[in-house]
Order: sequence, then C-alpha cells, then structure tokens
Amino acid sequence: MTVQTYRECSSAELLDQTGWRNVLAISGGRVQVRETGVTLPVHAGYSVEIDLAGNDTYTVRRVFTRAGKRFDKGTTEDVYADQVGEVAYQASCYVNGAFPASYRTPCPICPDGDVNGHCPWRD
Repeated sequence: MTVQTYRECSSAELLDQTGWRNVLAISGGRVQVRETGVTLPVHAGYSVEIDLAGNDTYTVRRVFTRAGKRFDKGTTEDVYADQVGEVAYQASCYVNGAFPASYRTPCPICPDGDVNGHCPWRD
C-alpha cells in the first residue's frame, strides 16, 4: 500500500470540475473547504471527501463518522478532473453499497463474497 500525498487545492476550481448540480445532489450545497480539497456532508454521518493528490488527480472517499471516529467506507484514487463529479455522486449514494466495487473487502459470511454489494450483515 502506498502512502498518498496531497497538495493544496483551489476549492472553487474543484467545485467547478465536480459540477454544481452534483454538489447540490450530494450535499444540498453544503461545502466544507479544506486545504487539500473539500468535504461534502451527505446525511446521517456520511460525507464525501475529495482531495487533490500529488500526481494531479483526485482521491474521492466515502467517510462515515460516529462518536468522533471516522470509518473509510470506500476510496477511489487517480480520478481525473472530468470524472470527479460522477465518482463523487456515486460515493454519496451510501445506500447502494457498491462504491467502489473493486476496493470492497469480500464478506466472509456471504457465499459469493458479497461481490454485488447486497450483504445483509455489512454495516
């Protein structure tokens, strides 16, 4: 596993690349600006974090926060500027459980390893 380094990011440019309609659909227009990107609060402790990586691509994370603890529910790295809106929107759809399918840990209980994201025992 490589350690990802992030760099300073213009929030206005990132939000333009994400698309304001996507931002409205994800967070209702709520935006928390950070030095390396933005956080879009979704609902019920979920949020989408978008950061500018050192290689000039974006990293999109679905994060669940409860009682001060942060749980990474999915990460997609090396997202290009023209894809960041769609990837962020998919990350905000926390009910679908399929973000991102290639990074999901197989479920040890399910016979198919929960490859389709419909495991009833997952949190």
